[in-house]
Amino acid sequence: MRRRDKDEPVYLISIVSRLLDVHPQTLRLYEREGFIRPKRSNRQRVYSERDIERINLILQLTREMGVNRAGVDIILRMRHRMEVLQTEMEDMMDYLEEEIRKDVRGRLKKALNED
Repeated sequence: MRRRDKDEPVYLISIVSRLLDVHPQTLRLYEREGFIRPKRSNRQRVYSERDIERINLILQLTREMGVNRAGVDIILRMRHRMEVLQTEMEDMMDYLEEEIRKDVRGRLKKALNED
């Protein structure tokens, strides 16, 4: 069975609205605010699993934690920045690991050739 891509747009606004118990107008507001960016298909908004996860986070922040829209914006930006930094750090660690492997291989070859 093929796993679905979390970024594949598959849910219409009415479905997302029902799933998350939120008015479609709220979803449109979140889009205007730049919190979400659903894809368009025949002029209809189509949401992905990742969009739904993000909306759910926004709803938790606003409903459960009392965060206002400005706070949500800051939190979403900080979260995105942290994800970018995490990816950069993982890339750097991969690079350093490879460099260490090359260095160790070079030293082993040199040590073996000296014998």
